[in-house]
Amino acid sequence: MSILPAMSNQDQGFTSLVQQRTNTHSPPKKYKDKDVQGSQRVMNIKELSKEETAMNRNPLKQNICVKMLCRGYHKSFSELFTLIQKWNALREAGGPGSAIWQQKPLEEQQEKLDKLQHFLTRAEAAQRAGIYEEAYNNQFALAQYFKDLEDHWLSNHFFECCFQTAKFIKIDGGRKEAEANANLGMVAEEHGELEKAAEHYERFYHLTEGRMWKDESGRTHNSVACENLWRIYNLLSEKMLEDKKCQQAVTTLMKALDMARKGGDKKLEGEAAYRLGLAHISSGNPQTAITSLNTYMEISKALGDNVGLGKAYEAVAKALESQGKIIESIQYLENFVEVAKSNNLYQSLTETCICLGDIYNTRGNYKKACKHFLEAYKSAILLGKITLIEEVQVYYGIAKAHKMMLDVIRRTEAADYVSMECLHAWKKNRSDMFRDPAIVGLLSGTQTSMVGFSSNALTESVARGMTLDSTEAGVQVATTTEATNESQATETEKSAGPMVAS
Repeated sequence: MSILPAMSNQDQGFTSLVQQRTNTHSPPKKYKDKDVQGSQRVMNIKELSKEETAMNRNPLKQNICVKMLCRGYHKSFSELFTLIQKWNALREAGGPGSAIWQQKPLEEQQEKLDKLQHFLTRAEAAQRAGIYEEAYNNQFALAQYFKDLEDHWLSNHFFECCFQTAKFIKIDGGRKEAEANANLGMVAEEHGELEKAAEHYERFYHLTEGRMWKDESGRTHNSVACENLWRIYNLLSEKMLEDKKCQQAVTTLMKALDMARKGGDKKLEGEAAYRLGLAHISSGNPQTAITSLNTYMEISKALGDNVGLGKAYEAVAKALESQGKIIESIQYLENFVEVAKSNNLYQSLTETCICLGDIYNTRGNYKKACKHFLEAYKSAILLGKITLIEEVQVYYGIAKAHKMMLDVIRRTEAADYVSMECLHAWKKNRSDMFRDPAIVGLLSGTQTSMVGFSSNALTESVARGMTLDSTEAGVQVATTTEATNESQATETEKSAGPMVAS
């Protein structure tokens, strides 16, 4: 086998040159493929129509308005445009500090605009077809939507639209009209327009009378109407009483009582009777007031309402007091005190005890006045109200001072040796009661020798003694009594606060 000769350097150079040329021709093919793919992509891009271009360029409000007009909903367009203008006016009127100023303008809130477009156009289409119930439902949907968002002026606007549309609905026996009146009554009540609210609620009541229509909770529309009228009549009567129009308030509250009875709600009936009784007292008819308050009392007993029963006792006591029947009045107040104690009604208990203490203090029965003021003080402590505690302390101090003045006057008028010694010893000792001079001296000497002992220990060092205490008439003879029991009662009374001693 022959061996081939080795390749020369020139041949090797030629081979490498061929390979280089081959390598330089391959990249243009790749560039050509990329250009072809790019041209194919350009051909696959879809061109936007004129309308689509406008949808992307124009503001949201303009697009929705144009869409409404193109579909022929001119009334919906006008209403939407008016609402946007009103929103902007309210926003400008409210200023930077208002709640509406913090929100974006209505024309920039896409969700609200979509809702408005959807329901307004459907309502307009239903109205054109004469299907007013469908138009009502769409307007009511907008009212509820904006009510949930707390855009009250928008919800009120659509409640008014519902009311106007409901007048054309004849196939439901007036149910939609009744509901529309109820909604407008609610709107007027929220704005404080009580007379206007009463008009709508009265219309609601008359349209539902004798009907068994029910709401979502299962209550009849008529019972709801009765409750609404009961509430609005009470609000009107409060305003009348503030303006000293007592007779008008009585008339209005009688209507409230009638509505409560027709609604069949005993609790509302009792509350109406109570308010009517108070109005009769204000108008100067206490005897008529007692009749209404007795009704409230019986209803409270039947319902087991101890709080209501206590209110009835207190109100009857006021009526009797205005008639000059103090003894009967006191009896009712004491009954109320027992009810308040058993139900832990500390606020009512404090107020009633103050009332009883004031009655006894005015009539000169200072001992009982102190007793009731002390009871008021204890209940005020349980409430923890500092101002009330301080107020009761003042009442108690005044009653205690009046009680002590009876002894001072009696001993001053007697002007005998023993009385003068008692007054002199009391001035030195400054205790809250008068004692026999011998006992006072003994107590004084004991205090000097036993400085470190408590007041209870000092009192217990005196086994028995002669004491003088004043009664309602201010006259009592010297008697022998247990000093320990008396001192314990004295210490309890002292805890109520500073005593007025002179």
